[in-house]
Amino acid sequence: MTTLSDRPNTALMVIDVQKGVVADAYQRNEVVANISRLVYRARKAGVPIVWVQHSDEHLEKGSDAWEYVPELARQESEPLVHKTFGDSFEDTDLEEVLAKAGVGRLVVTGAQTDACIRCTIHGAFTRGYDVTLVGDAHTTEDQTAWGAPPPDKVIAHTNLYWRCQTAPGRTAGVTETKDVTFGR
Repeated sequence: MTTLSDRPNTALMVIDVQKGVVADAYQRNEVVANISRLVYRARKAGVPIVWVQHSDEHLEKGSDAWEYVPELARQESEPLVHKTFGDSFEDTDLEEVLAKAGVGRLVVTGAQTDACIRCTIHGAFTRGYDVTLVGDAHTTEDQTAWGAPPPDKVIAHTNLYWRCQTAPGRTAGVTETKDVTFGR
């Protein structure tokens, strides 16, 4: 249903599952394990996997904190998109990577729910992509000291409102790892 013509394929996106990003994340081990399962299934099905890696003044490119967690290993043939903004499309080559692969539907996983995940799912949706958020494969750290709800509530709220997202010619939804399908 994507509004992008000639884009019948689906891609798995793994956003910012970096050591410094998820070190103190809510249910870190469970979320990383779910993402690992999805990466395995995507590879087995021949589905493109796009890895996104953030850097900024607090997450220095090349530092140990900037590296992906050891449980998730990108294969050389899988694209890696470097970003410096919350939206993975903003000032990156993500759109080119997806266009080359004929991708019109994204299955999104990663961190942080209340920042880069939200920015990217909205950015993708407004650009015409169908976007499925994997409800048990994204996480965030505790930001209650700055007035945010606890992480479990942030995740639950994001899953709730993404289930209800609508726009002409596009679909949005939330599914659990066990129910992810990579077909249309």
